[in-house]
Amino acid sequence: MVHRQFAALGDPTRLAIVERLVRGPTSAGDLAAPTSMSLPAVLKHLRVLEDAGLVTTVKRGRVRECRLRDDALVAVAQWTAQQQALWSTRLDALGTLLEDS
Repeated sequence: MVHRQFAALGDPTRLAIVERLVRGPTSAGDLAAPTSMSLPAVLKHLRVLEDAGLVTTVKRGRVRECRLRDDALVAVAQWTAQQQALWSTRLDALGTLLEDS
């Protein structure tokens, strides 16, 4: 799942949507308003974010409310922490090897 999340966040438009949703839920129309994108284009981006498990949307009448999932970035944070620990260990070992040479 983390690969799908990174792929979804790799697009600047989708990243901007997630950054906006950090402040709280909003409608798809409000997400489209400050951009030059059409509502259908924003909905396509939202679908990718939903498929990646980052965002949920609920249609209420004619309005689609969008919100960031509470656990949305947990997997990304865990993967990043694991990679940081792995590479810190590897770089420390490399530093020790180079010092001994």
